Amino acid sequence: MSNPYPNPPYDGQDGQSGYPGGYGPAPGAGPYSGGQPGYGQQPPNTQQPGYGQFGYGQQPGPSGDDNTFALLSHLGGLLLGFVAPLVVFLIKKDESPYVRHHAVEALNFQITMCIGYVVSGVLSIVLIGLLLLPIVFIVSLVFSIMATMAANRGEWYSYPFNIRMVK
Repeated sequence: MSNPYPNPPYDGQDGQSGYPGGYGPAPGAGPYSGGQPGYGQQPPNTQQPGYGQFGYGQQPGPSGDDNTFALLSHLGGLLLGFVAPLVVFLIKKDESPYVRHHAVEALNFQITMCIGYVVSGVLSIVLIGLLLLPIVFIVSLVFSIMATMAANRGEWYSYPFNIRMVK
């Protein structure tokens, strides 16, 4: 029986190193030479150094204080009209863009609703204002509650309709 697998042409039996043309293995290329050239080897029984600190991810939502002031600007508008959002705006306008946004939105909405109350009051002379007054009140109540809940969740809420007087 003969060997079904022929011997390789350079099997190292003729004194050669197993590489064609008489070339030997590259210097330092033993069976366990590991590592990349120029980096040196890691000492045994040590861990590889970890990666650096990860970059910053998405910024967290507004702080609890910002949420409270944004909430007060909308909720205070129901109780005090445009006065509460105006006070919040004047106090916190330079400290937090989130609170500033909510205070400006609430202030503009309350000014818009104040105009609606005045118009419905004037139109009550011809009796149509008596129907318009409760509609303005319900719209003010519903949208202010929606804005208050959005501010409590940390969302940037804008009223569906607003006369933008304060920017």
